[in-house]
Amino acid sequence: MAERRPLLVMAAGGTGGHMFPAQALAEIMLDRGWRVKLSTDARGARYTGAFPEGVEIEQVPSATFARGNVLAKAGVPFKVAGGVLSAVRKMRRDRPDVVVGFGGYPSIPALTAAWLLKLPRMIHEQNGVLGRVNEIFSKKVDLVACGTWPTALPEGVEGVHVGNPVRASVRERAGAGYIAPGPYPMSMLVIGGSQGARILSDVVPPAIAAMPLDMVRNLRVSHQARDEDGERVATYYAENGVQADVQPFFHDLPALMSEAQLVISRSGASSVADISVIGRPSILIPYKVAAGDHQTVNAQGLVDAGAAIRIPESQLNIESLKDSIEAILTDEQGAIRMGQAALSVSKPQAAEHLAALVEELAGYRTQEKEDEAGHEGFDH
Repeated sequence: MAERRPLLVMAAGGTGGHMFPAQALAEIMLDRGWRVKLSTDARGARYTGAFPEGVEIEQVPSATFARGNVLAKAGVPFKVAGGVLSAVRKMRRDRPDVVVGFGGYPSIPALTAAWLLKLPRMIHEQNGVLGRVNEIFSKKVDLVACGTWPTALPEGVEGVHVGNPVRASVRERAGAGYIAPGPYPMSMLVIGGSQGARILSDVVPPAIAAMPLDMVRNLRVSHQARDEDGERVATYYAENGVQADVQPFFHDLPALMSEAQLVISRSGASSVADISVIGRPSILIPYKVAAGDHQTVNAQGLVDAGAAIRIPESQLNIESLKDSIEAILTDEQGAIRMGQAALSVSKPQAAEHLAALVEELAGYRTQEKEDEAGHEGFDH
C-alpha cells in the first residue's frame, strides 16, 4: 500500500489579497510532496486559474453579513452552518494534517470544522490589522502567522512574522534589474486591486496627461481598470496622446512590474509584497474604507524605508499625483534608491517560512529540513 501523503487544507476568501498568498503556499507544499486542497467560494474560484494543477479546489457554501438585503442576511447563519457541516464531513473522511486560513468569510467553514475536530490549524493575516474572520479565529488556532509587521493582535495572542508569500512568478523576478527613468521610453504600471480602483481611473489618466509633453511621449502605461471604467479610461489616454494598455486584469503582472520605472497602486498586502520583492519605486494610495484602515498600515514599511510615496485618498487629486509622478521620473538616482529601499524590506522567502511552520505544526519536519529552512526571519 502506498504511503499516505500529508494533506494541507487551505481556506481563503474571494479577493486576490487572500488568494495569492494561498497560491504561493500551495506551490511550495506540492513541491514538498504534500496534497493540497483549497476551500473557497465562487468569488475565490475566479482566482484559481493560475493555481498549480495539483491543487484540489472545493467550493463551500458561505456568506457575509456585509452584503445583501435583510432577508439575505437572515439566511447567513444557516448558510455558514451548512458549510461547516459539509467541511466536518469531508475532514472526517479525509483527515487534514494542517488547516490554514487566509481570511475572508469563505474560510469560516474549514476553520470551524478544524477547531471542532481539534486538528492542527493556523491563520495567516496579510495586513497590519486583523480581518474580521481572522480576529475571530486568532484565539482558536495554534499559530498566527503575520504578513505585515507589527500586526495589531488581541491581548494574549502572539504572532510569528513570516511576511506575505508571493507567487513563484513574482519570486522569479525578485530584485529584477531596474532601468532608471530618463529621456527615453519608460513604463508605468497602475493597479487597483479587487476593490476601489475607480478613483485611480478618475485621477491617474489626467495626472499623466498634465505632465510635460516630452515625458508623456516617452510613457507606456499599463492600467488595470474595472470593466465598467475600461473604455472611458482607454479613450481618455488615446485622446491625450498617452500610449496605454487598459485591462480589467493583467495575467502577466509580475513581468509588467519588473519592466516598470514606477508603480502606482493601492496598498493591499499582496501588492505591497510584490512591489517589495521585485523592488520598484511606488506611489501608494490606501483604500480609505478598508477595515481598520489597514492599507495605510500596509504601506508604512515602504514609506519608512523611503521606497514609496503614500497619498491618502483625501489628498489625492490631479495636481498632487502629477507632482509625485514627476518627482520620481525626473530623479534618476532617487528612483534607483527607492527601488533598492523596497528590496531592503522585502521577504521573498515568506512562502518557504510559512511552509516550514505548516510542517512544524503537522510534526512532519525532519532534522534535515530543519537545518535547510533554519529560523531566519521568524521574529516574535
